[in-house]
Amino acid sequence: MDLLNTLVDKGLRRELPTREEALAVLATSDDDVLDVVAAAGKVRRHWFGRRVKLNYLVNLKSGLCPEDCSYCSQRLGSKAEILKYTWIKPDEASQAAAAGLAGGAKRVCLVASGRGPTDRDVDRVAGTIKAIKEQNEGVEVCACLGLLSDGQAERLREAGADAYNHNLNTSEATYGDITTTHTYADRVDTVNKAHAAGLSACSGLIAGMGESDEDLVDVVFSLRELDPDSVPVNFLIPMEGTPLAKEWHLTPQRCLRILAMVRFVCPDVEVRIAGGREVHLRTMQPLALNLANSIFLGDYLTSEGQAGRADLEMIADAGFEVEGAGEVTLPEHRASAAGGCGAHAGAGCGSHEDAGCGSHENGSVCGTAAPAPAAEPRTDLVALRHRGVGTDLAPNA
Repeated sequence: MDLLNTLVDKGLRRELPTREEALAVLATSDDDVLDVVAAAGKVRRHWFGRRVKLNYLVNLKSGLCPEDCSYCSQRLGSKAEILKYTWIKPDEASQAAAAGLAGGAKRVCLVASGRGPTDRDVDRVAGTIKAIKEQNEGVEVCACLGLLSDGQAERLREAGADAYNHNLNTSEATYGDITTTHTYADRVDTVNKAHAAGLSACSGLIAGMGESDEDLVDVVFSLRELDPDSVPVNFLIPMEGTPLAKEWHLTPQRCLRILAMVRFVCPDVEVRIAGGREVHLRTMQPLALNLANSIFLGDYLTSEGQAGRADLEMIADAGFEVEGAGEVTLPEHRASAAGGCGAHAGAGCGSHEDAGCGSHENGSVCGTAAPAPAAEPRTDLVALRHRGVGTDLAPNA
């Protein structure tokens, strides 16, 4: 197919596709999805081989958030029956991190709900980073604490943070429909602050919130312009008790097309499958490893993920290998440009796991597809996290 051949050639040259080409990927039919995966897989393997990077989330502070992000179970007014607790102690965070690292993770993502950290919060997280790095040699640490004030990114870097995550989530045009307590520009500003401080920037999206194909392409093109080292792709988990609880628009094929579009637009960037893969990709998860080179191991912030052992078996069975602690994630040209932290892996978090996959499927590579039927809600696959950090139960790692 001419479109896919063109996109592969551009991906190998790090050349930006046109908007029309990106939209055409999303418009391909289910009949052509394997061709799309195969094409994007060539780009993924060119820059990242068959390695899969494992990341592990530690939720430092759960719930109690004053922001009104519609997708988030920790939002102001959420009725989701999630774990709620204030800041955990550094040793507890370090123990949780050690469980993930023992399972094969090389990066720990420290996440805290809230609009953004106070200076005291930054000091608290700095102590946690120090504890984790002292007790786990070679670990990479990404912080995800919300909107940053001037000087806070620099302080996190001085404390040993390697990366900072802050997702754009959706297009600028539709951002106000999802969140009203802060702006899209606020999020862009925080990503720029992380860049300026020398942190490896991580910023991604949430698909499945009712956005159009155009919105998806807009946010991914905006991410390409921001140039993060890592792009987490969340698929909305429509949790009961949140405004988007009824947004079930996804199919596994749709998710694969979205991941392929992200890979074509961001060919040499770490693309991570973040929240929602178990709910929406389901048995098609191994195919997605041909598109993304990074996943989270174990549970998410407020929902449970696939068993850690199942993740490792899936990676091996699909013909991939877990990226070792001593391996560099990013291609050489990005790792050297990113400096010390980027030379380790340029990853990040993808803090809000509650996400999904879009709809609006028409057309195909050949221009023949009809709209696909809506997916049936799989609420049985949504499980709140009640183990690990904040509980007396062992974590899933």
